[in-house]
Amino acid sequence: MVKELLENFIPQDHIGWLFLLAIFISFFVSSTSYPAIINVAKSKNLMAFSGGRSSHSGSVPNLGGIGIFLSIAVTITTIGAVLDTKILLLILGGLTLLFFLGLKDDILILSPRKKFTGQLLAALLLILFTDTRIVSLSGIFDINIMPYWVSVVFTLFVYILIINAFNLIDGIDGLAGTLALMAIVSFSYVFYKYKDISMVVLAASVIGALIPFLYLNFSKRNKMFLGDTGSMILGFVIALFSVRFINRSELSPDAIYHNASPILVLAFLFFPLLDTLRIFFIRLVIHKKSPFAADRNHLHHRFLILGFSHRQTTAIIVITNSILIVITFLIRNWEINWQLATLLISGTILYSLYFVFNWIRGESKMNMS
Repeated sequence: MVKELLENFIPQDHIGWLFLLAIFISFFVSSTSYPAIINVAKSKNLMAFSGGRSSHSGSVPNLGGIGIFLSIAVTITTIGAVLDTKILLLILGGLTLLFFLGLKDDILILSPRKKFTGQLLAALLLILFTDTRIVSLSGIFDINIMPYWVSVVFTLFVYILIINAFNLIDGIDGLAGTLALMAIVSFSYVFYKYKDISMVVLAASVIGALIPFLYLNFSKRNKMFLGDTGSMILGFVIALFSVRFINRSELSPDAIYHNASPILVLAFLFFPLLDTLRIFFIRLVIHKKSPFAADRNHLHHRFLILGFSHRQTTAIIVITNSILIVITFLIRNWEINWQLATLLISGTILYSLYFVFNWIRGESKMNMS
């Protein structure tokens, strides 16, 4: 009976219910596993300690990525029977590789070279076995179809950039998790429009894992951090969504977002990419040091220096990024280079307003004194 039911089941006819079921399963697994993870971390002293560039005081469990991985794995293996099992198994393989690398880094410290190698392998696993890659830039700067190997290398670059972007912004309460949640909700919407049920369910599994995590991440009593495990897993999933969305949009001239997918991805990820490129420029060009050397030059550190709290900083950044997403959806039918210019100008202005305001406030105080 169950076999016949599965054979006659059409996922596209029940996409809403599958989305809700995936959120429920993931939420249940994560909310029941996080307390146990916190207890184990405290008993074994597997904590993140304050000091250096840390914006926190005291010691906090930094194994939130374990709960996120478990939630995603359980969800896509239980619901995956009626979905695209090939792509989901490959995704699970890449996630498992990054999970163990991140876990070792959170507990024992892992060299940047080994992390980078693991990220490359996880990305190549999907690119080569599914041939899901960015084949063109939809006419940005008149760049259209790229040669195969250029396409593979560029797609690898996108994976590495996004994975490390989420790793780098994980510096204050809620920032990486909330930005990831916002991006994944946005991707779940466009994948729903494309009827890409496997990606919708994967997105739902991450949403269900992030909601209870963010509650703990913002908590003062039972606080938990993502750790490298969590930030790399989130970055990998979001990189996968970015590449798949652009790929599906570019290969189908009739796709709803055929002329806008690269710009929409930039909007979904505007702050992580802006901060990463900015921090790399500061470290490489100004300070002449490794781009992975820790410091307090991130934009979220600048907000803290201005006197904003962790919650206020996260709220400002997420609201600003949400405005950019709305703007980009509104202009998605424009010529793509005009879309890009509008996004870059709008983003630069919006993220500069707080610093301009603080400078004007400082100047007025000096004049009054």
